[in-house]
Amino acid sequence: MSFDLRHLRAFSAVAEELHFGKAAESLHMAQPALTRLIQQLEADVGVVLLDRTTRRVALTEAGKTFLAEIQLAQVHIEQAVTRARHVANGMRGELRIAYTDFAINGRLPQFLNAFANRHPDIRMNLVFMPTTVQQMALLEQKIDIGFMIGSFEHETMDSYQFDEDRYVALLPVAHPLCGEDRLTLAHLANENFVLGNGENWTAFRNRLFALCRARNFFPRIVQEASSSEGIFGLVVAGAGVTVYSSCVSNLQRKGVAIRTLEDVGATLPVTAVWERRNRSPGFQTFRNFLMAVWGQRHQAQDATSIA
Repeated sequence: MSFDLRHLRAFSAVAEELHFGKAAESLHMAQPALTRLIQQLEADVGVVLLDRTTRRVALTEAGKTFLAEIQLAQVHIEQAVTRARHVANGMRGELRIAYTDFAINGRLPQFLNAFANRHPDIRMNLVFMPTTVQQMALLEQKIDIGFMIGSFEHETMDSYQFDEDRYVALLPVAHPLCGEDRLTLAHLANENFVLGNGENWTAFRNRLFALCRARNFFPRIVQEASSSEGIFGLVVAGAGVTVYSSCVSNLQRKGVAIRTLEDVGATLPVTAVWERRNRSPGFQTFRNFLMAVWGQRHQAQDATSIA
């Protein structure tokens, strides 16, 4: 077929006006040029679409069917143009987002909900990944952004500190240390520990071990779990104590006592990391929302809480 959008617009105008002169005027073109476009269209389609005499213009049955179909096509074309523009402007698209347990139990759900409300046409595909796996996935461009523990120092990466929590102790509610007025990490030196396993919790374990070494002990690990829920379950069962992020206060878990560690001034940062060369319009919209809208909102909230 050799006809194009010019022919379809011309036919639609004539079908609406049922008058070549008026249709030509609406299209801002000369009537002979409009007539040629209709003749070319009919020749290419191979049927008569308009029944025209010196007195009237009418659609043939074939013309009525053709008009209905091209109207659908025009709607699809307009949608395609709109969607392409939205993608180019960062209003539509798809993002691959990785998170850790600490991120998803902290402010991340609130942030993602706020972004989704502002940009409903950008789809977010969320996947759990440990910090070290996120770093490899970013290098291999398998994800657009990762919310991980700590920073990722690499020449191709940019980052933004998204959240920051304190270290807390999790104890069975009947544990004797629950009665301590000022619980410290040193108090846990002789306790049995339950921790996340080395496969999924490497980044956190390395930080915790460094804190323990500074207090001249190494955790006596008696049980390991792959997830936060597994860790909580082991604590409730009395298998041991653990150290976790203060984001745990966002969760409801019966049987677990949460205690601040008074001797640990270090914090546990959750950092958003992305590949610097990622020029996807949808990702740029996400990054700008993260650093400008979300960042300013929580800076203001933090300042208010301090005041």
